Amino acid sequence: MTNLTAYARALGLAFQVQDDLLDIEGATEVIGKPQGSDAARAKPTYPALLGVAGAREHLAALLSGALESLRAFGPEADPLRAMADYVVARTH
Repeated sequence: MTNLTAYARALGLAFQVQDDLLDIEGATEVIGKPQGSDAARAKPTYPALLGVAGAREHLAALLSGALESLRAFGPEADPLRAMADYVVARTH
């Protein structure tokens, strides 16, 4: 697997984990859907599988892995690093 493929996979999963967490913790007005709608529809989510704390730990590990995969690219990959940081910190 190439470094960029590893980055993309980690970033995609991180986006989903954060989305699942926002469904539990986000404000309906901000996230654009009713809070708790995933649970109400019995959707399988990372917090349902790992618990909220476990999902947060997994999210941190995914961010770490995404950033690690960019190490070889030096400062030229800073925009990709910023995107990864945004994905895990987003509120909507």
